[in-house]
Amino acid sequence: MSKTTADSPAETPRADPSGDDQDLGAAGSQLSTAPVETAMPGSFGGNRAPGLTGWLAWTGREVLGWARWFWRQLTSMRVALMLLFLLSLGAVPGSLIPQSGTDALKVSEFQDAHKTLGPIYQKLGLFHVFSSAWFGAIYVMLFVSLVGCIIPRTWQFVGQLRGRPPGAPKRLNRLPAYATWRTAAEPEQVREVALATLKKRRFRAHVDGDAVAAEKGYLRETGNLLFHLALIVMLIAFAWGQLFKSEGDKLIVEGDGFSNTLTQYDDFKSGNLFSDDDLVPFSFNLKNFIGTYERTGPNRGTPSTFQADITYSLGAYGKAEKHTIKVNEPLEIGDSKVYLVSHGYAPVVTVRDGKGNVVLHQAVPMLPIDSNITSQGAIKVLDGYKDAQGVAEQLGFAALFVPTYAKGSGTMFSQYPGLDYPVLNVTGYHGDLGVNAGIPQNVYQLDTKNLKQFKDAKGNILKAQLLPGETMKLPNGAGSITFDKQIKEWAGFQVVQQPGTTWALTGALTAIVGLAGSLFIQRRRVWVRATRSADGVTVVEMAGLGRSESAKLPEELGDLAALVHDRAPTKTDGVSTKSATGSPTPGTGSAKSDQGSAKTDEALTKTAGAPTKTDEAPAKTDGGSTKSETGSPTPGTGPTKTDADPTSDDDPKTPTSDADTHDSDSGVEPPVPAEGAEK
Repeated sequence: MSKTTADSPAETPRADPSGDDQDLGAAGSQLSTAPVETAMPGSFGGNRAPGLTGWLAWTGREVLGWARWFWRQLTSMRVALMLLFLLSLGAVPGSLIPQSGTDALKVSEFQDAHKTLGPIYQKLGLFHVFSSAWFGAIYVMLFVSLVGCIIPRTWQFVGQLRGRPPGAPKRLNRLPAYATWRTAAEPEQVREVALATLKKRRFRAHVDGDAVAAEKGYLRETGNLLFHLALIVMLIAFAWGQLFKSEGDKLIVEGDGFSNTLTQYDDFKSGNLFSDDDLVPFSFNLKNFIGTYERTGPNRGTPSTFQADITYSLGAYGKAEKHTIKVNEPLEIGDSKVYLVSHGYAPVVTVRDGKGNVVLHQAVPMLPIDSNITSQGAIKVLDGYKDAQGVAEQLGFAALFVPTYAKGSGTMFSQYPGLDYPVLNVTGYHGDLGVNAGIPQNVYQLDTKNLKQFKDAKGNILKAQLLPGETMKLPNGAGSITFDKQIKEWAGFQVVQQPGTTWALTGALTAIVGLAGSLFIQRRRVWVRATRSADGVTVVEMAGLGRSESAKLPEELGDLAALVHDRAPTKTDGVSTKSATGSPTPGTGSAKSDQGSAKTDEALTKTAGAPTKTDEAPAKTDGGSTKSETGSPTPGTGPTKTDADPTSDDDPKTPTSDADTHDSDSGVEPPVPAEGAEK
């Protein structure tokens, strides 16, 4: 009946030099909206006319030509991928080298430790990668490249959607997938059947002259454009988020509160275009922190409960509402998110002067230095203290706190993060703390440059390990420090305000969907031509062309050919045969398949170069029998039985294989007389 072949995997077949296939370029064009790259010529200006006018005209053509060439290169996919790679490569030092916008202290320490690399990194802008000129240039060029690529491709793709699939080329047998057969149906009927079949398979199809032109797989280019659009959205969202972001940290002791203003933060970082007015107006109070830990097993000391109970209000006069913040469950207020990031203890201490007056009574936060919350901090008495002689000075205590002290170990390292056996170790200093010098200093560290240590009567440094309720007396009537029985807890919060995150996530998901569509959807075209031959029989030709090499195209064409063949079956002379579905066709004799009905892909077509099975559909003829590639019987001079008939008494040497038949130019095999036919 037919022949389906898979030729060379060329994306677009070459036109015949003789001129017979001059229209194949139109049939195979516009399967992609990618711009065509052009080679760079030697000169864009052409011949230069004499004189100043000629020179100006030549220079204008030259500049315009080079500008167009540069624009084509910039908007090409190759350059876009190179810029994307450079952007990813440029972000590497921003992750490995300390950044001044994130941690200026680490940058200073790095420069002090690396006297040679520090100045080089500074000149290259590696301490502020994401705000450097070279990173911004790559970023802008990538953005321009994507925009310049997607606009013309979108316009061209819209034109393709509004148009129709191109007409069939003159020689369909030159396309990668091809099938043909002869039928008794009228050409108009074949075209109607083909049009209905292709539309049922969701092809965009129309009748163009003597053929039906159809196309499918437009979602491939849609996915490609969607991927590019998603990249642009992600770039805009990333830039917007970096320019207008803010991030601040705040440590709050139980019972204290926080208001979202710059002066309330312990540490604050923001983007270049961020202003104070962008802060969301809200406040909250830390009522209680709950932290419980595993006591046994391999996970001993691991937190099992870690949450902060707060009351918050929006604006200056907002209604107070209760909320619980947990790890990875932030409080969302407007564009801000409040995360719970850390926890520790704040032992309550009372400091008195020599006369017994209380000069300090507060909970002092201690910063953990290990997983069991061994903590260190500083207790500072800034104002109100006078020594035994009535001289005003400042007191400072270096403190080390352990929630669970190991008795008899002699070391100040906690054995468990819970408050099982709390101990506070303090060492006293007096003098000038340096807070009035105008130089910022860490509130959790003690600057001992202008301080003197307290010493006992024996001249030893005064220090003590205090249990809750115990007091350490300062020498010479200088006062005392008491570790109160109350121990509060503190929680560390991070307030983040970064616009564009929703757009970035949407762009990332859209990019994945678009990339999947552009990779797994194949755009292809199918043509069905039905013409009447010189002997009055309708010749049906089907061919397919895809944008890229795929083994599915010949298979799909074979399925489509089988569907069309069911309603326009192969014409036989003087006999009847069965279509792929088992329906008989008119004739003067009968033929019977060994299995009752032939399979579509086995009895009708030869797909991708695979030979068609023919031994399952024998047929009687008047004088001889043979088999074409489709399994259709050809007329002979006497009746005989084919080799596939189990009751045949014919000569077993009767040739029936594909090797004994030959293709004609029209795809229909000529009659071949059978050897040893019975009369």
